[in-house]
Amino acid sequence: MSPNPMILMTLALALATGAGPGESRKRSRESDQDDLLTLERVARYPPPGGRIPGTFRFSHDARYLYYLAGEGSGLVRSLMREDIASGARQVVARPPQEGPETGLTPEEVLRRERRRIQEKGITLYGLAAKADAAVFDWRGDVFLARPGQDALRLTETASSEIDPQLSPDGTRLAFARDGELYVMDLATRAETRLTAGARDGVSHGIAEFIAQEEMDRASGFWWSPDGTRIAYTEVDETGIPVYPIVHQGKPAWEVESERYPFAGGPNARIRLGIVGARGGETIWVRLEEPGSDFYLPRVRWDEDGTLLVQIESRDQKSLRLLRADAVTGSATVLLEDRSDTWIDLHDDLRPLRDGRFLWSSEAAGFRHLELRAHDGALVRSLTSGDWAVDQLEGVDEKEGSVYFTAAKDGPLQRQLYRVRLEGGPVERVTPEPGWHTVTGSRDGTFWVDVHDTAAAPPRVLLKDQAGRTIRVIDSNTDPEPKALGLLPPEFVTLRAADGSTLHGAVYRPPAMHSGRKYPAIVRVYGGPTAQTVKDSWELTQDLRAQYLARRGYVVFRLDNRGTPRRGKAFESALDHRLGSVEVEDQIAGARYLAGRPDVDGARLGIYGWSYGGYMAARCLLKAPDLFKVAVAGAPVVDWDGYDTHYTERYMGTPRENSAGYRESSLLPIASQLRGKLLIVHGMVDENVHFRHTARFLDALNSAQKRYDLLIFPDERHLPRGEEDRRYLEARIVEYFDRALK
Repeated sequence: MSPNPMILMTLALALATGAGPGESRKRSRESDQDDLLTLERVARYPPPGGRIPGTFRFSHDARYLYYLAGEGSGLVRSLMREDIASGARQVVARPPQEGPETGLTPEEVLRRERRRIQEKGITLYGLAAKADAAVFDWRGDVFLARPGQDALRLTETASSEIDPQLSPDGTRLAFARDGELYVMDLATRAETRLTAGARDGVSHGIAEFIAQEEMDRASGFWWSPDGTRIAYTEVDETGIPVYPIVHQGKPAWEVESERYPFAGGPNARIRLGIVGARGGETIWVRLEEPGSDFYLPRVRWDEDGTLLVQIESRDQKSLRLLRADAVTGSATVLLEDRSDTWIDLHDDLRPLRDGRFLWSSEAAGFRHLELRAHDGALVRSLTSGDWAVDQLEGVDEKEGSVYFTAAKDGPLQRQLYRVRLEGGPVERVTPEPGWHTVTGSRDGTFWVDVHDTAAAPPRVLLKDQAGRTIRVIDSNTDPEPKALGLLPPEFVTLRAADGSTLHGAVYRPPAMHSGRKYPAIVRVYGGPTAQTVKDSWELTQDLRAQYLARRGYVVFRLDNRGTPRRGKAFESALDHRLGSVEVEDQIAGARYLAGRPDVDGARLGIYGWSYGGYMAARCLLKAPDLFKVAVAGAPVVDWDGYDTHYTERYMGTPRENSAGYRESSLLPIASQLRGKLLIVHGMVDENVHFRHTARFLDALNSAQKRYDLLIFPDERHLPRGEEDRRYLEARIVEYFDRALK
């Protein structure tokens, strides 16, 4: 029988305060906060202060701003348009059906998983590059949205239309269906199939799993600027073995078969073709020698009608930029970035009208922007220093300004800056401290700035190119943060073994007693692609940490070596040895935590999910004298069971680095388990397969070790059902209470 979350909440409160039942009720009456921050609220999406617009796009002429937002207090998102000059807003399109989102096609479910989409309603849309029109897909069909008109259903088929994209002038629609690429004339609804030959394991115009999950490339085709051609990928996955995922939690079982490229195994074979938008013969771009093993992370058209293609080597130590002729398919190399460890992919390629282009490189140890000639030759470096550019955000070619976000003012900050194309000093555009997520108009005249700090929820501001606020799009008057009494964590720093500065955050119980020592819990991710400590509301809206702090725990998070925005040397410290320096740093952080005067070092726990699940289990096994309990969600147990692109970037292949794979695995050290361990996993997880947990359980059983297991039969990598999330939160609190109180 599942535990009642409200009973658990009351029990946790009593244990945290050392109070009897009567004293607990008295405290509850005196503090509304304890009544409001329930386990039900912890599990509910979105978190406090998180209901703001998103997915911003300016129209081609910068007259309008499009975005997705809920209407009123609802969670279902509609497509909105705002007039830049007047601020007038209108609903361009609503979801064709309200209510619970049943009927999502398997393709939609998996594409949302790849993008970690939690919202409901219209969650993705495409805007024509040179017209005031948008498209979105809904339950497998495509709808056209034009201001002042009802959303028009364009397709109604038994198959799903994937990745709908309008031509630049908005008169035609391209999409993938059943593995082939189609174009529809919107005036006549006539469809033209552009490709042929799709079969099981072979598709056209659809991004493969690795592209979507690891390379941030969601699309498999691209319109040319004049709308006459489309570049597309042919993906051949027939060499990748089929991995079955069995759905066993419903009355009727089914098998979901996917081709998953395991580390060291075969990858998809990719070809890049160019075809006329009205049909015809495909011109295949000559990318690499036949039979060579490579990745295709980025494709985009230049304004002159040539195709700019990025090719990444299988070992990810080389990234080449090619320019391809759309008529002949011949390609020339413009530049090549190389690294002794790995190349981080980016979205900083930006063609300019005069034929030059912008690029970024980490060759100097930190990512910085460069201006390149049409042939790829370096014109000048635009930025430099011991700080990292996050991303090229926009270019005002008329004024000659380049806009970018960066960690120039410290890794806890994300600010917008600009520099002149002809070089010169870097100027900060956003004056407010904290975290800025920006979207610019094509000409750089206007900016949407989503600004937040650890002390303030995000607000959505419309700004000009000088950083001045023109209008508040959403002031975010959500009363919940104040009603819940959410307090930002305390930022701290400590030193790694190599002298590097590590940044941490501490959540403290709101009413601490002098001289008393509290149990503590480490919240860990630790992977090389995510920063978790920053001056952002993301920390404060972490309701699990806030809830545990309310219940008498000190909660701690730390960004170890290997995490981004700190330079290449900091990030590359774990090269070929996952589970080494990041575990050392987390253990050092836990020892710092245990040494605090308000912490009982004998009562220390740790939890994490995905890479964090791996880290939580590994820290428990590696430091049993320090950690007494761990909750490991969807843990990667052995890196030979994860995908090629992510794993080989840091570890190489199992054949090349057999010792590194053996040292990083949890399986050989399962016998070291001394503390309490709760393993949580969804059985239909298509990212970190349940097989990881199964292998771990087998090793623990062989070592005669006791453990606890929480399985969600119908969940994928992250629990999405609110009832499942509520049960998960209750079990986590219960588990820590039993082990640490």
